[in-house]
Amino acid sequence: MTTEIIQGKAGEPVARLGLRGWLVLLTLCGATFMTGLDYSIITVALPEIGRDLGFGSASALQWVATACLLPTAALMPLFGRASDMIGRRRLFIAGVVLFTAFSLVAASAPVPAVLIAARAGQGVAAAMIGPTALALMTSAFPEGPQRTRALGVNGALLSLGFVIGTIGGGLITSGLNWRWTMLILTAMGLVVLAGAVAVVRETGERVRARLDVPGAILASGGLFALVYGISTGGQAGWSSAPTLATLVGAVVMLGAFLVVEARSAVPLVPLRLLRRPTVKWGMTLGIVTFGMCGGATLLLSIYMQDVLGYSPLETGLGFLGEGLAALAGGTVVARLISARGTVFTIMVGLTVQAAGTAAMVFLPVEGGLAVLLVTSVAMGFGHVLTVVSVVTTITSGLDEADQGVAGSLAQMPTFVGAIGVAGLTAIVAARSDALASTTSEALATLGGLHAAFLVAGAVLLAGAAGAAGAALLPGAASRRARR
Repeated sequence: MTTEIIQGKAGEPVARLGLRGWLVLLTLCGATFMTGLDYSIITVALPEIGRDLGFGSASALQWVATACLLPTAALMPLFGRASDMIGRRRLFIAGVVLFTAFSLVAASAPVPAVLIAARAGQGVAAAMIGPTALALMTSAFPEGPQRTRALGVNGALLSLGFVIGTIGGGLITSGLNWRWTMLILTAMGLVVLAGAVAVVRETGERVRARLDVPGAILASGGLFALVYGISTGGQAGWSSAPTLATLVGAVVMLGAFLVVEARSAVPLVPLRLLRRPTVKWGMTLGIVTFGMCGGATLLLSIYMQDVLGYSPLETGLGFLGEGLAALAGGTVVARLISARGTVFTIMVGLTVQAAGTAAMVFLPVEGGLAVLLVTSVAMGFGHVLTVVSVVTTITSGLDEADQGVAGSLAQMPTFVGAIGVAGLTAIVAARSDALASTTSEALATLGGLHAAFLVAGAVLLAGAAGAAGAALLPGAASRRARR
């Protein structure tokens, strides 16, 4: 791959990618952008989908989103290891083909059952795309400035995908109909497929080993139960028997998974990877940043619609500042990591994200657009700095044969971070209920939101303080990216 290393203003190395490098990067980033867009663009369209297909209840309609999320979270470790065994490019192309096909099925779905089944198929395909795209990226771009720049672009596009999906979903459903959201994904899939066939090359040698079937079953079942329990706990009740049984089952299966992996000759996820400080703490801090950003973003949506009275389209436009900040963060993060290291960048990212999130306590009951934009910009900028640094940390210093597994581990915080979303929404509900008898509904809701924003800011600051300990990521604070 053609690349060039030049010196930045402060003397730090900056990777300049050649034409083929950019084509490969845009293809891989386009795939992850496509899967990220899928989650947000369909959320805005849910009311129209319910009316058009005749969903019987809101809980049934919610499965249009949940059916895609669950298999993605559950199957990602399996496909991460499978990519190392059967070939990353091959599995990546298969995932793009399936995603494109199921998007077309979803666009033409005549009844709810067909749409939910197609959404589940999209989720399986996304589980194939996620770890393979990241593994192909980390293998195609050498560790150092080239990789951090590539990961910066990827992180920015992932965050931008949410914003574009929210805005685009509102525009499409208002001007056309919800089926066009799936048709757009179909068209994007065809473009990504063309790029994958034309410019993406296979990386690394295949691992010649049997698949760890018991580990795959336990990991998939445990993650499915965990994400399902978190996703439905708020509606069913956290103390309800189904929620408790699901979460306990998740803990039991994931605990059994660790026991099986310790005894397996060919583990699905080698425990030596999970014991690495860079992987262990990288995943922990990834859960912090994803959980608090995802939760705060959901709460901002509630604020704009339930307190300010914004329409879905206006709400989507309200996130535009966060999306632009993500792009800005993606352009500077590679230079910051090269100049100061990943630990410093994580500290800066979490601190900026914490400041923006905690400052949301100043959001008023009326107006407040300037406060909304400033705080969401800070949150989005800090989040991207943290995400890129965390992924760089997790995937650095590993053998080529482990990059597929590392790709799945680096993306798990995206889904496990739903714990943070659930926790923050529970805080809002509890505080709002406490205030309901003494003030108006809007002010009670706002009081609950303010409490949750303060908690999120405190959690992020705690994460930044943890990252400050050099023992968490040995040597990373002083290590500059390889030239």
